[in-house]
Amino acid sequence: MPFVLSFVFYIFATVSLTATALAAEPLPYLPPIPADNTMSASKIELGKMLFFDPRLSSSEAVSCASCHNPSFAFTDRIPRALGHKHQVGPRNTPTVLNSAFLKNQFWDGRAATLEEQALGPIQAPGEMSEKLENVVKKLKDIPVYADLFKESFGGTDPVTPANIGKALAAFERTLNTPNAPFDRYLMGDEEAISTEAKRGWELFQNKGCIGCHSGANFSNSGFFRIQVPGSTDLGRFEVTKKEEDKYKFRVQSLRNIALTYPYFNNGSVRELPQAVKIMAREMLKIEPKDDEVMDIVAFLGTLTGEMPKFTYPVLP
Repeated sequence: MPFVLSFVFYIFATVSLTATALAAEPLPYLPPIPADNTMSASKIELGKMLFFDPRLSSSEAVSCASCHNPSFAFTDRIPRALGHKHQVGPRNTPTVLNSAFLKNQFWDGRAATLEEQALGPIQAPGEMSEKLENVVKKLKDIPVYADLFKESFGGTDPVTPANIGKALAAFERTLNTPNAPFDRYLMGDEEAISTEAKRGWELFQNKGCIGCHSGANFSNSGFFRIQVPGSTDLGRFEVTKKEEDKYKFRVQSLRNIALTYPYFNNGSVRELPQAVKIMAREMLKIEPKDDEVMDIVAFLGTLTGEMPKFTYPVLP
């Protein structure tokens, strides 16, 4: 009988560990890299320069980093983004940290790849409001850029919209935050997170949050219907025009969630405990107790990883 009990316990423990591994896993140091956009030092440096260069905008006053500020975990910490001529955008700025692990980009998933996503804000009237042909002309007229494009892509005419997108995407693929306390906990360091966070992790699984916020990046990249206070945004419907996609948004990553406030597509919620309560009510149809909410918040705090380190570029 002792042998039988031990064997049953072994099977149970093995299944439990496997389920946990499927639900969450440590964040890799590098995301998947597409075959048509291999990484190189020159391409990453070029993408970094473009990311911080306001000359990609028509006013030459707005850069990618204007909304994706490294000091704010690559967000802007305001409810909705400010773009060209201080226009207020329709949605909150999502972080680009770990975005290369997502299967689609933007709140509504209108871009399938980082390369495609990178060119969207440049052209959007309410963001950088510039034509790609104008950006190409500007960059060709700057010798340092012309040389870096040549080194990164080769060819006789390497300064193209496609290569601009590839360079920006290459830099963004370096913006990952591994080695969070929860990653270390998953790898066996029991002291990496607090008792409250451990309770929060159990609640996160048992309440059903893990159904959407799963995997290494805590997002399955799916689309689900949610209407948060003050939002009339039709979400993915604007892309597909399918009635069933109204008010659906992509599952956001929970990595670094403690730093990427305010929350939701309209940035209407600034405090993480309130955001947890809204998600529980809207998505799971439950009302968690206050102590449960705080335990879940403690767990979410363990998903803050090591911020990417790089030298800010001096632009030509």
